Amino acid sequence: MTISLHASATVLFQGDSITDAGRTIDPGHPLGRGYARLAADLVRIARPESDITFINRGISGDRTSDLRARWREDAVDLEPDVVSVLIGVNDTWRRYDSGDVTSLSSYEDDYRTMLTQIREGSDAQLILVEPFLVPVTAEQWAWREDLDPRIHAVRRLSEEFDATLLAADGLLNQAARTAGGAEYIAGDGVHPTPLGHAVLAEAWTALVGL
Repeated sequence: MTISLHASATVLFQGDSITDAGRTIDPGHPLGRGYARLAADLVRIARPESDITFINRGISGDRTSDLRARWREDAVDLEPDVVSVLIGVNDTWRRYDSGDVTSLSSYEDDYRTMLTQIREGSDAQLILVEPFLVPVTAEQWAWREDLDPRIHAVRRLSEEFDATLLAADGLLNQAARTAGGAEYIAGDGVHPTPLGHAVLAEAWTALVGL
């Protein structure tokens, strides 16, 4: 499914540190330095005549419950025409680095609540980006037990809400093989390198017909 971006659309990027990409610590780069900014740049280059507004409200460290807690202020109230969401890897990561577990049902319920609020308040188009992991250590392969069901939940939600899905997990793992190693795509297995962000941005812009 291709997203239709009209000439004066407002596009909202939401998520955790992967979306934040430094924006919260660098006011001079309100779109951050990651895939959201790269995608916005690609759209502006391809459609210089348009007046599309891009907003980034990703916050480093957020889990899905954190995003839900700020969803009305940082999503619904902004009245976006397109909402792009990438959330979930911290729900997995906190299980393994601090023993703080987010159940799959809680993850899916929080995510569904957010999408429902958007759909009830607007006709915004949705892009759901799968959470992903590009393992760089042997230990990270064990994370897949927790992350893979979350990826499947996002796929279910994309069907339920007629959203466009960006299948980022397979995309970035294949990019790692092409590049010669996971470290070229995500240095710590989670946060994309500049190349990883570029891969995400190109896939995102393909979903809006560029």
